[in-house]
Amino acid sequence: MQGSASIKKVLPALCPNYPELDYDALNLGNGGDASNLLKALAEGTVPSDKIQDLRTDLLAYCKLDTLAMVKIWEVLKGL
Repeated sequence: MQGSASIKKVLPALCPNYPELDYDALNLGNGGDASNLLKALAEGTVPSDKIQDLRTDLLAYCKLDTLAMVKIWEVLKGL
């Protein structure tokens, strides 16, 4: 895990058999970016023609983050 507790470091170390848990497949794959974009969405600074795509990308990112945490929890629970 390279000394990190980040989901992106812990996930492949504990759950190597889940190729569907791939942040590289997302349009938005960084938690910092996701937070900043969610803030922009909440503040109303996202252009109206970009809102739906941004919402879709944020939901996909949050879905993957949540699933990743569940898989990590399942592994840790089994120890």
